[in-house]
Amino acid sequence: MAHAAPASRRRTARPRPSTDVFSPRAHRIASIAVPVVLGLVYGYWVAADRRSGGEITGWNLLLGFVSAAVFMLLFVAVRTVSRQMPREMHAIMWAAFTGCAVGFLYSQTGHSVVRSSLMGLVFAAACFIVLFYRYYTHEDAKGRPTS
Repeated sequence: MAHAAPASRRRTARPRPSTDVFSPRAHRIASIAVPVVLGLVYGYWVAADRRSGGEITGWNLLLGFVSAAVFMLLFVAVRTVSRQMPREMHAIMWAAFTGCAVGFLYSQTGHSVVRSSLMGLVFAAACFIVLFYRYYTHEDAKGRPTS
């Protein structure tokens, strides 16, 4: 006599709850606020290094605001473009951005161009090593984030 096979007791895969604690609105605000805040801090830092504790002048303010604006634009551009790159290029873009920003900042203290360039290269190399390791361990071969 034939008996019916028992019904499968497979569990259906439930979607995992998101680990994100912020709402999409908070992410949209942060995508604008982070470059602005970082740019303003960078611009102030450039202007403060340039004046070396002296009086604040109009040229000093102009340098600070132009540096802040350029930093913000480049930050947004690198963030937008680097997401589409493979992990090697992603790390190189952020390393180049960091190295240039640190090198320019260091040049405002009155050091030589060679020393400023070397400082930028050192920071760029350190940034590349850290970011490449992070992207290499958190992405699959096609660049998709792993769980």
